[in-house]
Amino acid sequence: MRLLSRLVPRSVVSQITGLVAVSVLLGIGLTGSVLFLFFREPDARDGVVLSAAGIAKVTQIFQSAGSPEEADSILDIARRAGAGVVRAPAGFMGPPDGERTSVLSGLIAYQLSTLWGIDARAAKLPDGAGDGVVVRADDHTILLFPTPNWAGLWPFILKPTVLIIVTMLVFVLILSIYAVRWIIAPLSALGAAAESFGRSPDDDRLVHRRGPREIGQVAAALNDMRTRIRALIDDRTRMLAAISHDLRTPLTRLRLRAERIGDPELRDGILHEVVRISGMLDETLEYLRPGTREEPMSPVDLPSLLQTICTEFGDVGHDVAYAGPQRLAWVCRPNALARAVTNIVDNAVQHGSAVRVGLRAGGGGLAEIEVADDGPGIPAPLREKVFDPFFKGDDTRSAASGRGFGLGLSIARDVVRGHGGGIELRDRLPRGLVVRMSLPRNPSGLRPAI
Repeated sequence: MRLLSRLVPRSVVSQITGLVAVSVLLGIGLTGSVLFLFFREPDARDGVVLSAAGIAKVTQIFQSAGSPEEADSILDIARRAGAGVVRAPAGFMGPPDGERTSVLSGLIAYQLSTLWGIDARAAKLPDGAGDGVVVRADDHTILLFPTPNWAGLWPFILKPTVLIIVTMLVFVLILSIYAVRWIIAPLSALGAAAESFGRSPDDDRLVHRRGPREIGQVAAALNDMRTRIRALIDDRTRMLAAISHDLRTPLTRLRLRAERIGDPELRDGILHEVVRISGMLDETLEYLRPGTREEPMSPVDLPSLLQTICTEFGDVGHDVAYAGPQRLAWVCRPNALARAVTNIVDNAVQHGSAVRVGLRAGGGGLAEIEVADDGPGIPAPLREKVFDPFFKGDDTRSAASGRGFGLGLSIARDVVRGHGGGIELRDRLPRGLVVRMSLPRNPSGLRPAI
């Protein structure tokens, strides 16, 4: 077994080439066997003589007879062998004008004339006996050999042809099974592992190095890449924790010292800037934090989640209302989804006086969440760029507020994509903007938490 494994080629090219070569050789061998076993000269069991060689053999033996009695004996033996030959006086050597004979009869007559020098013609046999071949034996005698219809070809032409086709199809099937088992299956496993790691970096399962050598090399590279990315994520998490601690502590001291300033105008200005810096820090850390994908999937009632968000904004004086079904169970990451919707609603209330949060079950098993406002909207050329981290433009709505680093929509897009969905911006008529989020019921490769 170990010796056999050493003889198996390791590269994809050598394996496919070897498989094709072996398949062709085996196919040729089996095809030759089929032809040898089934494509043979007919005998008495077939009841007819189809080949030109058989007719030529009977004719030559008949011509070598020394007497009429011996010639009759030869024909009698040929008929017992299934030749169906009939002796007739000379004079009939072809079909009447306008009468057509079978292609098979014409082909046999042509072979007799060119290969054996026998004077032969395709003809319609007398008494309605069908198509046949008329052979001149001597100046006074002709021999009539019947040829069958196409149904008679089945035993030794059509049947071997079908067997050969079936044999080739079997080898093609073997090749397909091999390709799926040893080449395509490892590639599919690599694709699934890459997709799983892209959706959940915490997945530390290694990819098995099986299949051809090239696929094993890709698997090893993928495992090494996953290990290094996991290390980078861990380093980023520790860095975020350090930044959060090292920056919040001096901000807290600065806030405490500012509150002791006697000048109210100066104190309020400093506290406002401290709050703004703290908000920007929170927004940046929120964008960099890997918690969006670490949160497990779980069932949630989407209307309840959206109504809670609308209530929180309404409590602080914003006109935010929910419109949609009262119950709709969905599998998602509740905290991450709430954060994404909150960012979009917060962006909407900064630029519009009334915000409506809608929900409906769309086609294809999708849940569509829409946040619509009556603000100035976003120009069409900038609707993709506003999702870029830290992007701000003079014509965009985020620039007018003076709040944040421009990460709200970036965070929302990452959350929606982490659910396997999509987000898009549309115009609201007659005025405003609509942000539509589409979420699949159960994203591929993500399982609900148990």
